[in-house]
Amino acid sequence: AIGRALSVASAASTLISVGTAICGGSAIAAAAPAIRAKSEETSIALATVFLLNAAALFLFPPIGHHLGLSQTQFGLWSALAIHDTSSVVAAAFQYGARAAEVATTVKLARALWIVPVTLVAGAMHSRSGAEGGKAKRPWFVLGFLAAAAAVYWMPALRPAGDRVAWAARRMLCLALFLTGAGIRIDSLKTLGPRPFAQGFILWLLAATASLAAIRLGWVAL
Repeated sequence: AIGRALSVASAASTLISVGTAICGGSAIAAAAPAIRAKSEETSIALATVFLLNAAALFLFPPIGHHLGLSQTQFGLWSALAIHDTSSVVAAAFQYGARAAEVATTVKLARALWIVPVTLVAGAMHSRSGAEGGKAKRPWFVLGFLAAAAAVYWMPALRPAGDRVAWAARRMLCLALFLTGAGIRIDSLKTLGPRPFAQGFILWLLAATASLAAIRLGWVAL
């Protein structure tokens, strides 16, 4: 709704929303091929969440101390309001070991929403005929589920799974780097500041709503 109000392109708006709601760059990288997002739309979504991640690293710990949040409360808040897992862990570690433990656990649970959201987003864009052509079916999500199930149910595969995960993290970094390297400044200028405004508004809403819920005791461990 915020994206429509700001006249943000459908695919860019979806990626910013998914990145804010789930886990930043990883969610954007997963959803982008499913909805056939253009390279500049993917890049502006990534830039938006990465800038807000950087801000959160500096802002969240002082705010938490000022408000007297316990380590458990701060861990919850970080996990619910900061985009990327790495930034969540980094902010929580500044606050304390217990905060980092809570933040990591809750954030990983939040990241599981990549699977259903990517499937639904791909199906919706395919039916609606959104810009960028027919959406690709996100078969990689089924591969992700199969790999996770195999490593979990067959302990003998876990060493191999760890090696694959190590390689996958580095390939994801390379993919994100190459996405950014292929974008020209003039391409981003055509999108204007509206996508960032959408991401900033969503971030403020997520941060304030989750903080209020934690302070009021509606969300607790």
